[in-house]
Amino acid sequence: MSQTRTGAATFKGNPITLIGPELKAGDKAPDFVLNKSLVEEVSLKDFAGKVKLVSVVPSIDTGVCDAQTRRFNEEAANLGDNVVILTVSVDLPFAQSRWCGAAGVDKVALLSDYKHRSFGEAYGVYIQELGLDQRSIFVIDANDTITYVEYLPEMTEHPNYEEAINAVKALV
Repeated sequence: MSQTRTGAATFKGNPITLIGPELKAGDKAPDFVLNKSLVEEVSLKDFAGKVKLVSVVPSIDTGVCDAQTRRFNEEAANLGDNVVILTVSVDLPFAQSRWCGAAGVDKVALLSDYKHRSFGEAYGVYIQELGLDQRSIFVIDANDTITYVEYLPEMTEHPNYEEAINAVKALV
């Protein structure tokens, strides 16, 4: 059975229950299966040898999630070819694709945890009450070791963009 963390975070001030471990810098990045489309799946090994900034958002169609994804899309141009930025949510791949087209986001890969929830549970961000993933940031080096983690204690707040970008820049 997966680890449960109650009260580790809130949504609009209300406690939520997170499923999975609380990962820390120095931990090996857990594998995952995420959907690029309804049928095409990717895992951690698909990004082997790259520095990975994983930006987790509850739903791409909300204000903070939209701003977070746009910000990392802007930053991507300055990070080089050895860096991939992945935005993970439980939104359907159709909704993610529609949003990217409307927002002009083309440097961030949007990946969906809707089908297996393997990312949410492996990274300790799956919210039991809402069926969403908690807003969080993970920076993973080219050898799949986590070097930076930010779990947002309140789901409606923005992450520390500068610290996340600096953690990536320290690896390239």
